[in-house]
Amino acid sequence: MALELWAGPECTVNRVGDTFHSQLAFSGFGRRLQDFDRLASVGITRMRFPLVWELTETGPGRYDWQWADAGLARLAELKVAPIAGLLHHGSGPRWTDLLDASFPEKFAAYALAVARRYPQVDDWTPINEPLTTARFSALYGHWYPHQRSDPAFVRALLNQVRATKLAMRAIRTCNPAARLVQTDDLGFTTTSSPRLQYQVEHENLRRWLGFDLLAGNLAPSDRMWKYLRKYGASQEELQSMRDDPLPPDIIGINSYLTSERHLDERVEHYPPHLAGGNGQHVYADVDAIRVHGAGTGGFETRLRETWARYGLPVAITEVHLGCTREEQLRWLRNAWRAAETVQAEGADVRAVTVWAAFGTFDWDSLVTQRAGHYEPGLWDVRSCPPRPTALVTLARQLAREGAMGEPHHTVLEGPGWWQRADRLHYPAFGEMQALPAAGRPLLITGATGTLGRAFGRICESRGLPYRLLRRTDMDIADPASVDAALLRFHPWGVINTAGFVRVDDAEQEGEAQWRENAVGPEVLAAACARLGVRLLGFSSDLVFDGAKDQPYVEFDTPLPLNAYGRAKHEAERTMLAADPGALVVRSAAFFGPWDAHNFITAGLGALRRGEPWRAANDQCVSPTYVPDLVHAALDLLIDGEHGIWHLANRGRATWSELACKAAEAARLDTGLVLPVPAATLGQRAPRPRFSALASERGLVMPTLDEGLVRYLAEVEEAA
Repeated sequence: MALELWAGPECTVNRVGDTFHSQLAFSGFGRRLQDFDRLASVGITRMRFPLVWELTETGPGRYDWQWADAGLARLAELKVAPIAGLLHHGSGPRWTDLLDASFPEKFAAYALAVARRYPQVDDWTPINEPLTTARFSALYGHWYPHQRSDPAFVRALLNQVRATKLAMRAIRTCNPAARLVQTDDLGFTTTSSPRLQYQVEHENLRRWLGFDLLAGNLAPSDRMWKYLRKYGASQEELQSMRDDPLPPDIIGINSYLTSERHLDERVEHYPPHLAGGNGQHVYADVDAIRVHGAGTGGFETRLRETWARYGLPVAITEVHLGCTREEQLRWLRNAWRAAETVQAEGADVRAVTVWAAFGTFDWDSLVTQRAGHYEPGLWDVRSCPPRPTALVTLARQLAREGAMGEPHHTVLEGPGWWQRADRLHYPAFGEMQALPAAGRPLLITGATGTLGRAFGRICESRGLPYRLLRRTDMDIADPASVDAALLRFHPWGVINTAGFVRVDDAEQEGEAQWRENAVGPEVLAAACARLGVRLLGFSSDLVFDGAKDQPYVEFDTPLPLNAYGRAKHEAERTMLAADPGALVVRSAAFFGPWDAHNFITAGLGALRRGEPWRAANDQCVSPTYVPDLVHAALDLLIDGEHGIWHLANRGRATWSELACKAAEAARLDTGLVLPVPAATLGQRAPRPRFSALASERGLVMPTLDEGLVRYLAEVEEAA
């Protein structure tokens, strides 16, 4: 049986205090019917369809079916089967919660209403990850009802298991063929401390509880039976679950790198905030991947142990990684390969699900605050309409060919960060196993410049093979030199950061700066187009004249005021004429942690010495934190984006306002910042009074304030 490709939008609706956090609202999925067509276009056979209780039952017995009616009708037209999900990390509407004694009956009443409305739906996940939800809500206190005790955890879990059983029975009164697709996270725990073995065994048994209770697998002699009894479960309710099982038709495995935990009594090896314990022993609870020399088992191991334990059909029901684009691609391909491998061994593995198809919001804080932290998925919703990422192409290939075909992108030739040596943050536990970066390289010109060095540093951290080239390695304005370098290094992409960067000197050195800034990019573009190599080049906000009062977007007409801007504008034109697939990034006002001469680093240095910091108060720009720029540009390059993109941190400021922001963030004396007219600073080249940048193609850059916070943290860490 060929593996199926499934997909779903992140649809958590969780409650923190009196506030409900809806991923469907954050991503906009609940407002775009076209998203169903987008999902179908990748070749999925089933979609995890969110019919979330908190959003659908607007009051006791009152329902809003409008969105679900339209969505299910569109799926039927697209011939994609839904897997209806009714509760996703939630505690229910305001009139109930996971610890409410009548929660199971209230939930079952909702499930019955849904089934009566949609009797054609065959596959159901009434409650997503009941064990994980019980832990986060009732054992760790992150989500409502914010309890932190074993008795609360036990009651929250039993309520959800009973609710699932009642719900499925209600659903089957409308559709006797309805199937239960039950999901949960099966993160595994290890230890390097023999004294903690009891805690590890407890956690590794506990992770099966939801499935075991549904399947009737738990017996009075089992440790978990005794645990449940100790913390509030009655003998009668446990026996009832054993005597009246509801085994899933498909078990859905969700596995995340951070779900694999390691417990270590050697707390001195870890930051103080990681030291905790269970009241009996003190230990650090850390991501296993950050300390395990051999890595973690991942999807293959989880699939094998699930099949061995239950002998029921299995699917991977969430594949998502909040990381850089090449790592997201590698994670998805690894998951598919794991499913194919275990299926070939004889296990009944049905599908792999591309999760968070439209990204996730604020999962870095476990959805406990609204900070707007976004991780893209198959599509990036920071563009309107949502922009397909490289994951779309990979998902289509997997649906057609599986993982055994040729990688559609060269970055898939390299190992993921979880397989490389730099994954470790702490002293290794066990023998070290790691793979080196692999694959065709990126060529990065401008080896001595701020941007070129930053690309080299970040490609190193991202496991992207690269060659950082000086002019002696490749002269970008010499066609023979360019051809020789491309044939020698056989890159998949070229990142051109070389150029004449002294804006004032460009007024006098016209021929030299034109050769570097205009001729070179055109030569590169022609060679890359001829050889099928992707090209990323950089332009500037100085292609604009500053007459506009609102930030410039990609489709505004350039009208440069100085020689540097004219050369950059010419480079944009000729690059895209020679290579329409080239990506041209306009940016501005760089600052970063690895360059001692940028505006902010030099200015803060002056303030620390008690010297004044003179800064223009009549030129408004969009300052750009270099690491943010590099990461965003690499993701766009891997996605195959082309044309002109504006990448600058969101926000605008005059140079003097930027100086004050930086001084305040660094807790230095803002009184030493001296706002002055630009004309007093000795600038020979005319500059626009207003050259702030915005984007109509996608707001993929963080805010200026966020960039400043990271800049100061990085500088402090480097010191």
